[in-house]
Amino acid sequence: MTPLALFSTAILLVALPAQGATCSASSGARRVALLELYTSEGCDSCPPADRWVSALPARGLGADRVLTLAYHVDYWNYLGWRDPFAQARFSERQRHANARIGSRTVYTPQLMLGGKDYRRGDVRDAFAEHIAAVNREQPGADIALSMTLRGDTLESSARVALRQAQAGAAVFLALYENRLANQVSAGENRGKRLTHDFVVRELAGPFAAGAPQAVNHGFRVAPSWKLGDLTVAAFVQTAATGEVLQALALPACR
Repeated sequence: MTPLALFSTAILLVALPAQGATCSASSGARRVALLELYTSEGCDSCPPADRWVSALPARGLGADRVLTLAYHVDYWNYLGWRDPFAQARFSERQRHANARIGSRTVYTPQLMLGGKDYRRGDVRDAFAEHIAAVNREQPGADIALSMTLRGDTLESSARVALRQAQAGAAVFLALYENRLANQVSAGENRGKRLTHDFVVRELAGPFAAGAPQAVNHGFRVAPSWKLGDLTVAAFVQTAATGEVLQALALPACR
């Protein structure tokens, strides 16, 4: 029995009033992959990548198989369009990830699968096969994620248990939003209406992962964010290699 075997393996939505609504989920026997997209509204080659990740759930590649997170970087803002979703921290995360794999160059759009640079094939897209291979692996960690809506804050708690000791393993919590759109009036995408999914609004961590423990973080929901399109995700990643031991997503309570 795993350390978190007592947690339900299915998402439980509790029908409560908006204030104090609670929901929870736990990871199962299948390892969930982590796909990270580094993108920008100031980059004219990024919209196709944004559309590609948005189409993944329709291909059967939902959050139960691959957790997708889109980080909007800020280093294209100088071209005349300030990406409203961009954060300097995401640019820093991309630089750190590329340094870990020995690359001196950062670029957009960049896909990273399991902490490693991923290039889509020019002729054949074998992404589903890569995800299937990850899903066949045993998870390196178990995650139980719970969430309570209190006022304008999603109080989130992830209980993580490593299946075996992993030096440098860390827990991250992310809040992302789907179904976003923006009319771009300057820069390389001037005049285009861009649509986005999996846009990371906030990334919390790293938190040390060791013995079974709870990682708690409150995500404050801005008035312009759509609660019905928000999801809280938790993932466990090693610092040295970027390997993702397990990942889990939970739609925001309503």
